[in-house]
Amino acid sequence: MTALEVMNLAIGFVAVMIGVLMFWSLPVPVSSSRPATGLPFLSIIIPARNEESRISPLLQSLQEQRFRQFEILVVDDDSSDNTAAVAKSYGAKVLQNAGAGKSSACWHGADQAKGSWLLFLDADTRFTSVDGLSNLLHFYQGKGAKGITALQPFHTVERLYEHISVVFNIIVVVGMNLFTVWGPRFKTAGSFGPCILCNRDDYFLSGGHKKIEGAIMDDLALGEAFLEHDLPVRCLGGKGIMSLRMYPEGVGSLIEGWCKSFAVGSKSTHPVIMLMVIFWISGSFIAAGALISSITEWNPAAIMFSGILYILYMIQTAWFARRVGNFRWAVFPFYPILFLFFAGIYLYSFIRVNIFHSVNWKGRKIKV
Repeated sequence: MTALEVMNLAIGFVAVMIGVLMFWSLPVPVSSSRPATGLPFLSIIIPARNEESRISPLLQSLQEQRFRQFEILVVDDDSSDNTAAVAKSYGAKVLQNAGAGKSSACWHGADQAKGSWLLFLDADTRFTSVDGLSNLLHFYQGKGAKGITALQPFHTVERLYEHISVVFNIIVVVGMNLFTVWGPRFKTAGSFGPCILCNRDDYFLSGGHKKIEGAIMDDLALGEAFLEHDLPVRCLGGKGIMSLRMYPEGVGSLIEGWCKSFAVGSKSTHPVIMLMVIFWISGSFIAAGALISSITEWNPAAIMFSGILYILYMIQTAWFARRVGNFRWAVFPFYPILFLFFAGIYLYSFIRVNIFHSVNWKGRKIKV
């Protein structure tokens, strides 16, 4: 093997090790069947815009929870479909919001809420066990019921195209700065957005969604607002507690959704972790390139070592992905395609945010 081939292989193996350090663990709330005693009344606030086809699983899962001391407030953000009617059919209270966006809808819901704890849920999430809600609440109570506890739901995929979100799902979690081998040494980037639990007093003390209205990454901005008041922000995985299916409408919706958030959200990732992410992603291309080159030149030694590196990357990517979603093992032998899609959408998002200063989402043109 040439010196260049040896160097590329060495960089690839180092990148695999960096990947281990970068995504060391993803804790989840402990599952239990403890009785839901001592828990306060909860207000569940669901901002919804044209969610007629997606909100039913969440509302159904709430009806199935053992813990029942809650109200459900669905804030209809100027939907043009039957979102409100569907929500009412499950017994939810529907509040109308004048199409001013998610943050405005969340603030309106919080203002009308009766509970001493507030749980903000995206309409496409759902609890996956009858004790999921009480497990989340008990965790929050066990941590002193202060600040934010946010979950990143377990990503459920059903169709083949949804697997191209694999790398995005991994990087969204890693980019929160909390899941490296060093644990909470780095300041959190904010909070996860689909599931945010906090107490009423802390929410209004921080300024809540009113303070961050207009932020394109409302979840990160809300976490920052809490941190400014020395209120803790804890981020966890949702496996066994909560799941969501992202962008079931098709590839166009998937591209729009990731473009909306990714280039902006990456600015909150700690520089050290960002460098680790870049090195890990670069290593994936080096591993694929080394294998292709060795086969083209038919160098048996290079084929063996590059093949081992490729397999390590395949296994590691699958290992990380299975922490965050039910992605099928069969897609990971083709992992370079997943990384290429990630790089392409990240570049597209960067251009939209930094050159055109706008992104599209759900029929709206959002200025950034």
